[in-house]
Amino acid sequence: MQTGFVHLQRMAEDPNKKRLTFQGERTRWITPVTLNDLLELRTNFPKAPLIMGNTTVGRWSLHILCSTLLFSGVTIGAGYSLAQLNDALRFIVSEQPKEKTKTYHALLKHLRTLAGAQIRNMATLGGHVVSRPNFSDLNPILAAGNATINLISKEGKRQIPLNGPFLEGSPEASLRSEEVVLSIYIPYSTQWHFVSGLRLAQRQENAFAIVNAGMSVKFADGTNTIKDIQMFYGSVGLTVVSASQTCRQLTGRQWDDHMLSDACRWVLDEILIQPDAKGGMVEYRRALLVSLLFKFYLKVRRGLNKMDPHKFPDIPETFMSALEDFPIETPQGIQMFQCVDPYQPPQDPVGHPVMHQSAIKHTTGEAIFADDIPPIDQELFLAVVTSTRAHAKIISIDTSEALEIPGVVDVITAEDVPGDNNHNGEILYARAFLQVICVGQIICTVAADTYAHAKEAAKKVKIAYEDIEPRIITIEQALEHNSFLAVERKIEQGNVEYAFKHVDQIIQGEVHVEGQEHFYMETQTILAIPKTEDKEMVLHLGTQFPTHVQEFVAAALNVPRSRIACHMKRAGGAFGGKVTKPSLLGAVSAVAANKTGHPIRFILERGDDMLITAGRHPLLGKYKVGFMNNGEIKAVDVEYYINGGCTPDESDLVMQFIVLKSENAYSIPNFRCRGRPCKTNLPSNTAFRGFGFPQGTVVVEAYIAAVASRCDLLPEEVKEINMYKRTSKTAYKQTFNPEPLRRCWKECLEKSSFYARKHAAAEFNKKNYWKKRGLAVVPMKTDLPIHTGSRSFYTKAAALVHIYLDGSVLLAHGGCEMGQGLHTKMIQVASRELNIPQSYIHLSETSTITVPNAIFTAGSMGDRHQWKGRAGPHTLGTRLVGKMPFFSFSLLTSLLSGYQTHMDWEKEEGDPYPYFVYGASCSEVEVDCLTGAHKVKSDVCTHHLHSVNTNMDVLSIEGAFIQGMGLYTTEELKYSLEGVLYSRSPDNYKIPTVTEIPEEFYVTLVRSRNPIAIYSSKGLGEAGMFLGSSVLLAIYDAVTAARRDRGLSKTFPMSSPATPELIRMACVDQFTDMIPRDDPSTFSPWSIRVS
Repeated sequence: MQTGFVHLQRMAEDPNKKRLTFQGERTRWITPVTLNDLLELRTNFPKAPLIMGNTTVGRWSLHILCSTLLFSGVTIGAGYSLAQLNDALRFIVSEQPKEKTKTYHALLKHLRTLAGAQIRNMATLGGHVVSRPNFSDLNPILAAGNATINLISKEGKRQIPLNGPFLEGSPEASLRSEEVVLSIYIPYSTQWHFVSGLRLAQRQENAFAIVNAGMSVKFADGTNTIKDIQMFYGSVGLTVVSASQTCRQLTGRQWDDHMLSDACRWVLDEILIQPDAKGGMVEYRRALLVSLLFKFYLKVRRGLNKMDPHKFPDIPETFMSALEDFPIETPQGIQMFQCVDPYQPPQDPVGHPVMHQSAIKHTTGEAIFADDIPPIDQELFLAVVTSTRAHAKIISIDTSEALEIPGVVDVITAEDVPGDNNHNGEILYARAFLQVICVGQIICTVAADTYAHAKEAAKKVKIAYEDIEPRIITIEQALEHNSFLAVERKIEQGNVEYAFKHVDQIIQGEVHVEGQEHFYMETQTILAIPKTEDKEMVLHLGTQFPTHVQEFVAAALNVPRSRIACHMKRAGGAFGGKVTKPSLLGAVSAVAANKTGHPIRFILERGDDMLITAGRHPLLGKYKVGFMNNGEIKAVDVEYYINGGCTPDESDLVMQFIVLKSENAYSIPNFRCRGRPCKTNLPSNTAFRGFGFPQGTVVVEAYIAAVASRCDLLPEEVKEINMYKRTSKTAYKQTFNPEPLRRCWKECLEKSSFYARKHAAAEFNKKNYWKKRGLAVVPMKTDLPIHTGSRSFYTKAAALVHIYLDGSVLLAHGGCEMGQGLHTKMIQVASRELNIPQSYIHLSETSTITVPNAIFTAGSMGDRHQWKGRAGPHTLGTRLVGKMPFFSFSLLTSLLSGYQTHMDWEKEEGDPYPYFVYGASCSEVEVDCLTGAHKVKSDVCTHHLHSVNTNMDVLSIEGAFIQGMGLYTTEELKYSLEGVLYSRSPDNYKIPTVTEIPEEFYVTLVRSRNPIAIYSSKGLGEAGMFLGSSVLLAIYDAVTAARRDRGLSKTFPMSSPATPELIRMACVDQFTDMIPRDDPSTFSPWSIRVS
């Protein structure tokens, strides 16, 4: 039995209040109401954790809400939330002289980005200090500012300094078991005392520091002679680390460049980060040790100069920007789109920015998702047991201890599957005595009366393994072992080999693009309900493909598909991650429901979801390009390999898209592209917004940039030279008109003022050594909706319209609402065709009962449902009026049969796509060369023709662009050598937030017509992902400028994502040159790249 103490929001010395005790199965919670009550409990239960904000569970924080201004400093109650601490410090710095508040200013700077607003509102100062996490942002500053911890117990009060011994956990400087923290004392700074806090994280908010530091220096009055100096670093060891030896050696030295050089060298000698250190990024963190020290050095020199300009020289003008942090500003944006035709009837909603149908419900919490369905009688919860080995034989599965846990009903294994355990290459449960083929493969599931019991029992299941070689994790390993999931896909035009012999120059290179997690808000959720007769099964879940779920469940249960009903109200995001994965998990749930006879609720926790369902395919691109000295490209030979994981899933389809879209906007007369998905021992990667286009086309932009660098031209000039200019055929011989492409390109250049900003960036770069700006524009030609190869029925959509006697309309279709506004657009379309108000039309859910055999809602296929949403009401409407104006039989049959597309891979030609989407984006970045941080401004132009709902379409473009930015900058999946995914939570996987999106974001919809799409509209949900690559290319432009200043090669390997680590280490300088390097053959790295 565990005991814990809970402090309600305010502890008052009120004798009328009584102690409360809450008793659970394993834990007892006690709520004391007075300080003496708490101290008594502390004595009686010395090992019980003390909890207030509960953002980090600790033993020591106390909710004492007071602060006291003293002559020598300020005492802050340990129970202050970090938000209250921020308010208190702001008041103090406004009332006290600046020379006394330097420590407080440093703390305020860190409080601005520490965690997020919700955490800062709950987490306490005392809890933050005493839990002593190695990534603490405040402890290094408090230590540098000579803070003291005030403690209290039944025995009395005492103080301990918040310094190196305390932070390192020394017994003599730690809390006793019966003590709690009363307050923190933070002394004032003095005139010749400088304090600074520095940090660098994957993003500005809600991210642990990669490295942070608190530094202070005191000078002898009127001099730059060091009297005392302290340096503390976080996130470089098991605790916050003090560079005490370095500080002792620096005492008495003058604050000059010679001191800086010695300090950097001594810090690197003293603070050792092992080459296999947890978290990786070893060389980057070493570089940050000295880069942050350099920033502190500059700040102090600047401060000394302000105090006495005649005595202390200022820092160089070109170094000034190194002192400026990127501000957190409210993003601004402009959206430019069509105006509704003034002659359009006022009741016709098509083209209007109608609000999302469920927007209010989402805001109020009334929107119903699968897990919001009320509990069903005798419902059981499912917990999953997954493989911990990437490639091994299962020797045994011992479930005996799990079955003894109270509330456990059964453990379900492969032996309980009545039908196909392996359907189309996808395995439901790994079988005993057979292989597991990835970490995260489902071995068994536990059904229990509560999720807590199921999860507890799942931990008790014992699996014995015998490892099998080879264990293939990376693309390079797959190539070495000739391990593939599908045949090679290839297109070729012209004579590539002949062209290579007649060009001025040839370059070759490689590009790595890492994977991406879908990170939808709603994790995979399934409610499977067995019926009492005819082996029927009903499933409620969030999916993009109910038909596929129905197929898998029917196969697993060995029943006709007509016995399986899938219902989908809405999904909380999907991005491709709910195309095929819910089918596997739905079948697992249905098997459990079938065996137990109980309804099964199966909800994956975020970590399990990220581990099991995988995401975007990592890609390796190899290119060889032949070109003339004027930048004209004559020949390209490119090879693509993607890491498909352990089963086929959608890998072959993704590779087809990569190959077919591999030329992007450029007309290359001699072009060859080959691609093949690799089979590895990772969870199977799957569909993701863009279906390979965002990865593959980065390779194209990489060789364009390489050609420009070799020819000493701007990349935009090389793009202009090689861009399609007239009606042409693609490399797979589909005819198209590139006029909209060139129009978007031209508008993007003009609206972004590209050339003026390019010149301004060059001037900025001349004046700033440690910050650089870069610009890039990318054109886009992509084909939509997605081509489905031989699965032609996937291109057909369906809708069902009921008109009731009271005039109301029930609309059903096969598309899935995932937040993108499909239902809203469907109602707009039906409203126009039936000529009735939108309020008359209701759209309840997507179901295999109402609309069978529906296609998936992915790859911009949703517009096909809009066709049906038009055809159904139009047909009914014309029946009612006895005629079909403006509606031909040939058009009707074409709508019912879907787009007629084909691709002949043997001939390497076809018409796989009904239309093309064009666009361009321009991004400007500013990069901090000392840390790798950056900020962004972006302009996007897309050729959208006529929008059904401008509101939804602009949001789709902006969302896709930001998700693309995440792929190319912040989102990094890290794997161990053994194939274990480390990035399995919001703590260590960072999608862009409001602090990372462009601070200026302008979107323009370029209008024209598209006769084969609904009301001349086009799908944009997929295409916008790639436009985010302009941020990546702008970063590389800025890094190139930094390298040029340092006399380095302008060309360097382009990889994605361009994380702060990659940016910093590419900006080579004296600090990166001085860090120690490890021989790769002497250690195993903490994480590896799998592309």
